[in-house]
Amino acid sequence: MQTLQKNWSLYLIEAWALGMFMISASLVVIVVEHPAFPIREVIPSSMIRRALIGIAMGLTAIGLIYSGWGKRSGAHLNPAVTIAQWRLNRISTIDALAYILAQFVGGSLAIALLYWLIPNYLAHPTVNFVATQPGPTGIWTALGFEFAMAFGMLMMVLTLSNSFRLAPFTGYFVGLVVALYITFEAPISGMSINPARTVSSAFSAQLWTGWWLYFVGPITGMWLAGWLYRRNYRRRFGQCRTMAMHLSGERNGCQSYQVLWWSKDEG
Repeated sequence: MQTLQKNWSLYLIEAWALGMFMISASLVVIVVEHPAFPIREVIPSSMIRRALIGIAMGLTAIGLIYSGWGKRSGAHLNPAVTIAQWRLNRISTIDALAYILAQFVGGSLAIALLYWLIPNYLAHPTVNFVATQPGPTGIWTALGFEFAMAFGMLMMVLTLSNSFRLAPFTGYFVGLVVALYITFEAPISGMSINPARTVSSAFSAQLWTGWWLYFVGPITGMWLAGWLYRRNYRRRFGQCRTMAMHLSGERNGCQSYQVLWWSKDEG
């Protein structure tokens, strides 16, 4: 109870962050894809339109990550990220559960609000509540890509955030990868890598096609990335039983983990 009282503002930030991401995604897709706006007619290439959406969502992610509030909570925005951080003992069980609940609630409320305000735009087939659904290659292909994308994303984040030179730019790389994933992978799985992002759209749209793969793929992919990262880190720099680190990144006395991954190589 004391933890909940202390960190309640961080949980609200996580709800706000995913809510803002979903609002941004919805409005961007409406402007780019809805026939009431000229972009769909002016730009017939679906890939170029996805690239525009990808750039906008990459910038959204960067803005949330580097915002004052995002820096306070760590800007997880994703239950799969929170679970991986919990497995690395970077966040307590109570905080992790509260983060995950906040992410689902924040994203779902954001889409529900937009559906109430602009139902004809959000529910139009070209927008479709920005729902994530498997593409024509099927559920199993979508599952494989969701797993691979989640694995690649978290491995990149862990590697960059523990590099002296590159850590300050981690969020920008995240935005770049989000843009690339949306541009090139979205037709295969819908590009979710986020259970809360999928449920946020599905809840209002009542579109639950293959919903489970957006849990299994991202969570297992990020879990494996975290496990491999920790295994490699301990092999290089020695054992640190808890690998504990406050979710803000502040020091906590765990000396082994305070050594950045590439510090020996970079002098």
